[in-house]
Amino acid sequence: MQLAEVVDSIINNLRQGCHAVGFVSPSHYIPHVKAIIESLRLMGHNPVFIYNTNGYDKVEEIRKLESYIDVYLPDYKYSDNTLGREFSKVADYQQVAIEAIREMYRQKGSTLVMNEKGYAEKGLIIRHLVLPGNIENSINVLHKIAAISTSIAVSLMAQYWPTPAVKNHPTLGRTLSFEEYEIVKTELDNLGFYQGWVQELESSNHYLPDFESDSPFF
Repeated sequence: MQLAEVVDSIINNLRQGCHAVGFVSPSHYIPHVKAIIESLRLMGHNPVFIYNTNGYDKVEEIRKLESYIDVYLPDYKYSDNTLGREFSKVADYQQVAIEAIREMYRQKGSTLVMNEKGYAEKGLIIRHLVLPGNIENSINVLHKIAAISTSIAVSLMAQYWPTPAVKNHPTLGRTLSFEEYEIVKTELDNLGFYQGWVQELESSNHYLPDFESDSPFF
């Protein structure tokens, strides 16, 4: 699809009431992201632009987005590179991700601007999915974020669900337990975080696409 087609499609959605444009896992498309935003602005459209990423981003690339992105929405998955290698096949996730997050924080600070409907319009929100059997990882993730600022908005998630591919895995073969999640939530409170969201433990039952369906997300 050509740039003009992409922009026309986005404008059509904006005219139907969408207020934001989200770029999901866009790290390898940053030149395209910038071109889309520039085109929309030249045509008089300035919605909220959201950079939704797994956190594994080069700092120098995030710097290029300073005048483009309104809301950064990164994951911070692992504080332990052993888990990064095992679960995501990358050797240096925790260092790369925390440096990218530091740059996002430099750009946006810890002020999260919300509109009257409760939608984010400017700022930084860090997501972390708590994995069963890996509570120490989650605690260390929170400590690393706290070392930047406990004013950062954190979205703590409990929606992990084991797919058939990991049903026999020693830790990933089950959902998160109540006791595990309580430990992590307590640490979130003890560290002094006060902005963000905490998913209900039962959320793992509500965010499960049917991947055997032709349209698993609808």
